[in-house]
Amino acid sequence: MADKIDVMFTEEQITEKIKELGAQISKDYAGKEVTLICILKGASVFTCELAKRITIPVKFEFMQVSSYGDETESSGVVKILQDLDEPIRGKNVIVCEDVIDSGRTMHYLLKVLEQREPATLKLCSLLDKPDRRVVDVDIDYTGFSIPDEFIVGYGLDYAQKYRNLPYIGIVTLDK
Repeated sequence: MADKIDVMFTEEQITEKIKELGAQISKDYAGKEVTLICILKGASVFTCELAKRITIPVKFEFMQVSSYGDETESSGVVKILQDLDEPIRGKNVIVCEDVIDSGRTMHYLLKVLEQREPATLKLCSLLDKPDRRVVDVDIDYTGFSIPDEFIVGYGLDYAQKYRNLPYIGIVTLDK
């Protein structure tokens, strides 16, 4: 049997929200260039769609960090699996994440990136789960605030499944 998935946000709702985020970033950085750091793998779909809606020059960088593995709960241990290819010193950097949950991973990652001396460092997350927060993290650009549910789709996965769904849904695991 398959896991049950109930739609939380449709593809159309997500697209509209990303347009809003792109417009705000374009306004905030008018006349400047930004470097988007896509946090792999989950934020890849979101980052690509966001970049298409930003009207100023954009560069891409990628990082892969993990604190989940194949589990539904964060282990609390953050590992950098893939680091940036280029230095970010003096650049306007926006970290793009799929979901901010406990805050542990992003808190750690932002401290690492701050040490690399970007001109600006902002955080953009498609989803925010404030009820799960155990470490404070300031999110500069937020798509949707959501309850404490395990979600998949639009880049988000469970054990590498469901990233390809064009919507975000709540998954009930078949056990």
